[in-house]
Amino acid sequence: MLLIILNIIFCISFLGFAYVNLNDNDAFLWVSIYLSASICCGLAAAGKFYPFVYLFLTAFYLIYAAILFFAKDGVRDWITKYRRESLVQSMQATKPYIEQTREFFGLLIIAGALLINYFVSAGITS
Repeated sequence: MLLIILNIIFCISFLGFAYVNLNDNDAFLWVSIYLSASICCGLAAAGKFYPFVYLFLTAFYLIYAAILFFAKDGVRDWITKYRRESLVQSMQATKPYIEQTREFFGLLIIAGALLINYFVSAGITS
């Protein structure tokens, strides 16, 4: 029951995240990322699990997160160069490292949600 509730929350959240990314310059990429995660969580809430899809998407998201981590004005620069300046001071990403760091953490959240479903579907956890 907890897994169903968690997947419903993730499904609705990821749909919302896809919606707010519709007006971005890279909307195609981010709407696709969030919609695919939302669909996976919605199907998991309905009891349909696709472990291969979870692994494939998680690998893609983690690779992309690593790229954002090491990119110029990425997460590494936010930690070292900008001394972890607040990412939530405004919703407008006025500095390049703000958007890349937010995207990085979004990818980690999605990967975590899909890995939960993978471990449950593979019978690794009960």
